[in-house]
Amino acid sequence: MDCNIADIINAVKPVKLLGPAIGEVGGICIDSRKVQPDWLYAAMPGTTTDGHLYINTAIEKGARYILCTEVKEQNPEITYLVVQDVPQALGMACRVFYNHPTSQIRLVGTTGTNGKTTISTLLFDLFTNMGYKCGLISTVENRIGETVVPSTHTTPDCVGLNELLHQMLEEGCDYCFMECSSHAIHQQRIAGLEFAGGIFTNITHDHLDYHETFDNYRYAKKAFFDQLPATAFALTNKDDRNGMFMLQNTKASRYTYAMKNGADFTVKVMESDFAGMQLQIAGKDMWVGLVGEFNAYNIAAVYGAAFLLTEGDETLPVRLSSLARVNGRFEAIAGPDRKTAIVDYAHTPDALENVIRTINQIRGNSARLITVVGCGGDRDETKRPEMGAIAARLSDRAIFTSDNPRSENPDDIINQMEKGVEGQYYKKILKITDRREAIKAAALMAEAGDVILIAGKGHETYQEIKGVKHPFDDKKTIHELFKTLK
Repeated sequence: MDCNIADIINAVKPVKLLGPAIGEVGGICIDSRKVQPDWLYAAMPGTTTDGHLYINTAIEKGARYILCTEVKEQNPEITYLVVQDVPQALGMACRVFYNHPTSQIRLVGTTGTNGKTTISTLLFDLFTNMGYKCGLISTVENRIGETVVPSTHTTPDCVGLNELLHQMLEEGCDYCFMECSSHAIHQQRIAGLEFAGGIFTNITHDHLDYHETFDNYRYAKKAFFDQLPATAFALTNKDDRNGMFMLQNTKASRYTYAMKNGADFTVKVMESDFAGMQLQIAGKDMWVGLVGEFNAYNIAAVYGAAFLLTEGDETLPVRLSSLARVNGRFEAIAGPDRKTAIVDYAHTPDALENVIRTINQIRGNSARLITVVGCGGDRDETKRPEMGAIAARLSDRAIFTSDNPRSENPDDIINQMEKGVEGQYYKKILKITDRREAIKAAALMAEAGDVILIAGKGHETYQEIKGVKHPFDDKKTIHELFKTLK
C-alpha cells in the first residue's frame, strides 16, 4: 500500500516542513527497528524513552519521512514533518495512509472500567446475527467476520489499529465494535478515528498505577466523549455518578440508560437465575442468557446502541434473546452434587463485588459461596486490600491465591490482600499460593448445592510468572477437578 506524502502533509498540517515534499510513503512505523525503505517514522514520546532518540536509526533502516516535534540533525534527503503533537498527527497520517477506514465503517467505541468486553462482543454478535459483516477489537480477541486476529492489548497502537480497520474495510465490514481503554485514549492511539457512537459503562477503582489519580483516570475516559463528532451518539450510564459528567462537553447526540433513574433506555430485571434473566428495556420484554444486575446494565447499553444504529429495529428483543454469554464472563459450569462453578474476569473491587452479590441473590439459602481470587502483579497495589475485604465479607469462604504475579512475589500480593480483611471475617480466609491447588481446595471444600466463584482471569489461558506465560485455564481446571470428584 502506497500513499503520496503530499496527502499526509495536507492531513497533518505540520508547523514546519523540512526537506523534499515529494514521493510515495511505503508504510508507517513507530518502532525504528521495524522501519523499511521509503517508510514514515513517527518519533513518539514514551514513558521510558523518546522516539526522537532513534530518528537516525530509522533513517539508516531506510525511513524517508520523519514525523517529529523537533529536528536536531537535518538530513537534506529526508522529509521532516514537524508538529506540536506527534501522537495526534500520527492518527491523521494513518487515517490517510489506510484510506480513511472509519469514514466507511461505522465504528462504535465502549469505555469504562467494567463491561467493555461484554458490550463490544455482544454488539458484534448481535449485528453479525442481523446479517452484517462486523469487526471486533477487544481484550479477548480481535475479529474480522469469522476470522480471529490475536489480541495483545485492549486497544492496539495507532498504526496497528488503522491497519486492522483497513483489513476490515477490505473484507467488507459494515460495523466495528471496539473497546477503548483509558490507556489508549490518554496515549491517543484512537486519534484520527471517526466514531459513529460512544458508550460509557461505569468508572471505579482501576489503573491508578498508570493514571496516578482518580481524576486523571476520569478525565481520560471523558476525553473520548469530548472528541466525538456531532454526527455520533453518546450513550451513558445515568446511574453511575460520573455518567453525565462524561457527556458535559460532547458534540454528539446524548442518550442515557439506567436502572435506578429515568432514562432513554430504562432496564428492569423481572426474573433471574443462573441460566439468565427476564428483562424489560424501554418497555420491551426479552430473555437473555446472562446473569446479574451488572449484566442488565450491559444489555441495556447494547440494546440502546443497537436501537440508535438501526433507528429502532423492532426485532432487537428477539435477537438479543439468542445471544450467548461472553467467554470468561460469569460462565457457569455444572459440577457433581448440584455444585456450580462461576468463572469470571472480575479483577477490580467493583467487578468482584458485583459478581459476588449476583451469586448471593441467586443461590439457595442453604448453599454456600466459596470465592477463589487473587490480584495481578505489577499493577495497582491499592486495590488489593479492598478486593481481599470484599471476598472475605461477602463469601462464606475465601481463598486468596495467585493471579498473574508477573515480576512480584505472589505471597507478597496475597499478604497485601489479607491486610484488608476485617477481624471478624479473618477465620473465613485461606491462603494457597498455587492457583490450581486453590481451585482444587475449593472444589473439595464445596458441598452439595454450593457455588464456587473463580475470579480474576476469566478468558485467559495462562499465568504470567517472572516474564513467562505458563499455560493455565480456570475453566479447564475446574472441569477436570469436577470430573475427578464424580
